Amino acid sequence: MDEATLAAALVKEQTGLTLSILPQRLAVAQLPPGSGLPGWLDWTAPLVSVTRTGEELSILCDEARIPDGVKAERGWRAFKVQGPLDVSLFGILARIAVPLAQAHVPIFAMSTYDTDYVLVRADDLEKAAEVLALTCTVLRG
Repeated sequence: MDEATLAAALVKEQTGLTLSILPQRLAVAQLPPGSGLPGWLDWTAPLVSVTRTGEELSILCDEARIPDGVKAERGWRAFKVQGPLDVSLFGILARIAVPLAQAHVPIFAMSTYDTDYVLVRADDLEKAAEVLALTCTVLRG
């Protein structure tokens, strides 16, 4: 990444970004690409995402919903960018991802039509919140 991109990502715009921390622990599960939607999904949960590619069916949901024996990465917490965000905006994820990368905090990012979510390991939540508070407003729920 060049210095201009890094500098742009680290500048707090006048409007700023506001992030809220979602309360639930999340997990990302992986199923074969031909799998149907599993019955254990709870579509009423605050955050559920399903993405199918030619290689996999990837599911983001409350970690407690994923049965034993399903391939999954558990123990994630999410920051939600308060939106809705205009889809023409750019650099939103960079403003979050770059400082976390510099702090050696791995992320899992997900975007919807209205906003972005950045997940960090539960063990990294406090460190991530401290890092992000330098460039964003972080609301704790």
